[in-house]
Amino acid sequence: MIIISTRIPDVKLIEPKVFGDERGFFMETWNEKAFREAGINVAFVQDNHSRSVKNTLRGLHYQIKQPQGKLVRVTRGEVFDVAVDLRVGSPTFGQWVGECLSEENNRMLWVPPGFAHGFLVTSDTADFQYKCTDFHSPEYERSIFWNDPTVNIDWGVSSPDGLLLSKKDKNAQSLQHAMTELEENSQIKPETSA
Repeated sequence: MIIISTRIPDVKLIEPKVFGDERGFFMETWNEKAFREAGINVAFVQDNHSRSVKNTLRGLHYQIKQPQGKLVRVTRGEVFDVAVDLRVGSPTFGQWVGECLSEENNRMLWVPPGFAHGFLVTSDTADFQYKCTDFHSPEYERSIFWNDPTVNIDWGVSSPDGLLLSKKDKNAQSLQHAMTELEENSQIKPETSA
């Protein structure tokens, strides 16, 4: 397993070793020891699986309390996966990292607690699976606009007209609007990168 720091060092791109032959393949998707040695020392409490059609954009989601770290991967199709640093006091606050995750490349992304997360489906359908370090808490869940100009994510979308968004994501807030609540509830500090 190769674990690579991204432009935001606490967000890690994971490339598992895939062993394949004419029967199919095998890969390890979670190894506590390997992840701990890479500075990811967490316990997971919940696994989630979503299926989405092309041009579905989910996010950018985060929780102001009980923030979730997420280990994400795609088991069918392809997505462009994004993490935005919302850790108050972080030198990379408001910056984003994006990676293509697919059933072909088998890559995973570690999104630490304190980040907003979202993805855009770029294949006909995509199955997206992720492990969480804390439970989903709807009362603490918030969304930032996927196209917030302050964050300025390059989704590779020429026109937003064809995007499929939930009502919650259509009614998201700007990062600027979220700042007061983030500052009041900030319990997350930047990790020391390994």
